[in-house]
Amino acid sequence: MAPVLQLDHLSKVYKNGRGARSITFSVEPGQVVGLLGPNGSGKTTIMKVVAGLARPTDGSALVFGHDVVAEREPALAGVGALIEQPALYENLTAWDHLAMAARYYPGVDGARMDRVLELVGLARYKKEKCGRFSLGMKQRMGLALALLSDPALLVLDEPTNGLDIEATVEVREIIIRLAREKETAFLVASHLASEIEKMCTHVLVLHEGEMLSFATKEEALRLHPTLEDYFLARVRDKKGSVLL
Repeated sequence: MAPVLQLDHLSKVYKNGRGARSITFSVEPGQVVGLLGPNGSGKTTIMKVVAGLARPTDGSALVFGHDVVAEREPALAGVGALIEQPALYENLTAWDHLAMAARYYPGVDGARMDRVLELVGLARYKKEKCGRFSLGMKQRMGLALALLSDPALLVLDEPTNGLDIEATVEVREIIIRLAREKETAFLVASHLASEIEKMCTHVLVLHEGEMLSFATKEEALRLHPTLEDYFLARVRDKKGSVLL
């Protein structure tokens, strides 16, 4: 099965020295790959490159076999993304936002717009202006926009940020169900190991811009009781090697 996403020694380093360095991994249909690391570890940098929002300084990122820089349009045609906070207009309704975005996607009609609003739990608020939305509702709106084109790859940066317990579970179930039933591939970032553990099939550990490991969740949990323990063990291994 051909990878949906393939990074080969990808690096994106900013002038202040932060970013991500020499990242290599792939994502296949139906896989949920969790990027696990603290703030500043490079998670968002990787996602911005995959979503075409940042140019790599070295290496390559292929989406559906197309280079995100040289073949931007075909590479990003099947990608949906929610990175950092969703950009919403306070005076537009949820429906207005979807209608505006739908103009860029052939085949997206009112039925699809209703479907994604139902999926993220905003159907009854579709005529309400987003300026009145809570943080959690805005996060759901961002997810609805990412899902609108029925993408084969979804790039989600802290998708449960600002959500209450019930909404967090709902978003997690959406991700798991789409991966299982439609073989949608996901790249999901979080600094919470417990969240990644509940939804991912694979985990990539990042620390200070470096990729410390990439493994299936089963491999990671074989010798560690939780992904939190797995993460801490990888970081300690790195620090121990520096001390030696």
